[in-house]
Amino acid sequence: MGPGIFLIAIMGCGDGGGACRQVRTLSPRYESRAACTAATTTALASATDVDAPVIVAQCVAAGTRATVRGADVKLPGPGRASLRVSPLRS
Repeated sequence: MGPGIFLIAIMGCGDGGGACRQVRTLSPRYESRAACTAATTTALASATDVDAPVIVAQCVAAGTRATVRGADVKLPGPGRASLRVSPLRS
């Protein structure tokens, strides 16, 4: 996707492979997907109030909703932070 406005969507996912639920969209706007992606780790760290076993941050184009299935979430490897980041949508 070319130039546009991107937002970070925070989603809560269950332990199973079902769909994750978007719980909020953060207000900062990013002019590129790369800038948005770079901010996802910080966004996840501030989403400690989300009541879900797995928390996902995904960059989405303004005006769209994030969609991720729990089975598509990449889990961290051994010794990594417990935050989960979803693959990016194109």
